[in-house]
Amino acid sequence: MKKIKIAVFAILALTAVNCSDDFLDKTQPDTINTGNYPQTGDELITLVNGAYQPLQRPKLYNMRMWNTDIYAGNSIVGAGGGDDGIETTQLSNFVTSTDNQGVLDLWRGPWPGILSSNIIIKTAPTLSIDDAVRNKCLGEAYFLRAHYYFILVRFFGDVPLVTEPQDVNGDLYPARAPKADIYNLIVSDLEKAIQLLPTKQQYGEGDKGRASKGAAIGALAKVNLTLGNWQKVVDLTNQLEGMGYALNADYSDNFNVNTENGIESLFEVQYASDGGYDFWSNENQASWTSTFMGPRGANFVGGGYGWNQPTQEFIDSYEAGDKRKDKTVFYQGCPDYDGKEYKASYSLTGYNVRKFLVPLSAFPSYDNSPLNFPVMRYSEVLLMKAEALNELGQTSLALVPLNTVRTRAGLANVTSGLSQAAFREKVLHERRMELAFEGQRWFDLVRTNNGQYGLDFLHSIGKTNATTKHLLLPIPQIERDRNPNLTQNPGY
Repeated sequence: MKKIKIAVFAILALTAVNCSDDFLDKTQPDTINTGNYPQTGDELITLVNGAYQPLQRPKLYNMRMWNTDIYAGNSIVGAGGGDDGIETTQLSNFVTSTDNQGVLDLWRGPWPGILSSNIIIKTAPTLSIDDAVRNKCLGEAYFLRAHYYFILVRFFGDVPLVTEPQDVNGDLYPARAPKADIYNLIVSDLEKAIQLLPTKQQYGEGDKGRASKGAAIGALAKVNLTLGNWQKVVDLTNQLEGMGYALNADYSDNFNVNTENGIESLFEVQYASDGGYDFWSNENQASWTSTFMGPRGANFVGGGYGWNQPTQEFIDSYEAGDKRKDKTVFYQGCPDYDGKEYKASYSLTGYNVRKFLVPLSAFPSYDNSPLNFPVMRYSEVLLMKAEALNELGQTSLALVPLNTVRTRAGLANVTSGLSQAAFREKVLHERRMELAFEGQRWFDLVRTNNGQYGLDFLHSIGKTNATTKHLLLPIPQIERDRNPNLTQNPGY
């Protein structure tokens, strides 16, 4: 059973709490502000732990990030009807307004982590502490700041570029910086993180889940994939091939509480049972995925709110014999779950997500799932390499990493002879099925062919009102009311 360790910091009006299972011993909450920076190595480590915690929150990976599969067309909200999930329904129907709560969550979610990271980056070089501790803390802060900004820039485009801890004497009303500047910071931060971080294997058992050199290399490859820097993607994914990563023999081991942070994992958001705090609070450290995605009325899991129901079009996209289907979704006649038969009547579409559930027999309470959320897996590294090689005109070489992923799924190899365009479609399809419901599909839709790929797909499934403006989310009006220097994205 995983343990949870908690430390709380109030930073200005923001709260940051540690994210992982074994990062800290339980302590009484301490208070820190911009006039009371960490003075010791232990205090610095504690602040680093706090910088991870916003990843856990419902504003990011505990809900809003996986919700993107819904407006990417893989699924519908499902839920309980009425206003339950109305903000996500609006996003998926492309009738989003500037007061949408889901948009507000995605805007606000990264900033506490950016603030914590900025304090670490400013403070760590000034402390008289062991260089190994300083470097690791700095590496984690650079990785996390880059990750939080990567979330923001992909959803909103231009965003404020804040690299110093904000206080009452600073610029509290920053304007949006060009997204090119944001990407320059992200790349710079990840390059620094790569130099400073230890490898995954160099971490001890109690530090599993922390950002590692491999995680930073993978993140930088993904940034370059987004930017279309194909040769850099190939170079970076090649670096990862000799760092001990591999595919799990069983696809479902990526979503099993007993095999988390395994050989395929580059980075995952850590959750734990018995973490304390109210389930609905920011400080909660149990996962929401099983509770929300469990089939409604099935008694499969604690909770079972019926969210994120796969569409018929998504189900029909599985190739015959794809082993991932039975490990990813429920359908009438699928293998039993925890000794119970699935019925199509549990869902509005006839389908539910399976891959993120933890059984009621093991975790009987709705508020106690310890299942981590995968941010990057080695299978995605292979698919990034395949996509990049194809874009470089090396389609024959791209077959190897693509087919490595397909072999695990029980599918026949893709053979040579495909055009570059046809191979591109193959890779994007493979990403859709391999990474289903992991919050990746939306970003693939909006990055490919400047978003036209996404618009064409959305129109093909009946979402004909999706337009270029929807490739970015609106800046929340409440944030613009508070900061008059924030401009709005076009069309909102």
